Amino acid sequence: MARLIHEVWEEITDGMVLHSCCLAGPGGEGCRGTLASGARLLTTFEAGSYFEAMVFYHRYLGREVYTPTDPRGSEPYPEEWLTKQRATAFPGTADL
Repeated sequence: MARLIHEVWEEITDGMVLHSCCLAGPGGEGCRGTLASGARLLTTFEAGSYFEAMVFYHRYLGREVYTPTDPRGSEPYPEEWLTKQRATAFPGTADL
């Protein structure tokens, strides 16, 4: 099962503290591109599906238990996503 690295970011915009969770590497470029300047990386973690990632994210921030809205979120991440993440975000680890 592919376990991808995720990032939890915090930004302050107009006095509001906002949080985002995205994939490390190229899969999270779109998300990170929307962050305000000065955003900071709070933590990284591994998860094998979107559902697992959201459970961790909600727990980490002390939010209510994550309730999925789409059953496809429980499907495991494809192995090719892991290969791409390792090759581009963490060069030299693609064969691990």
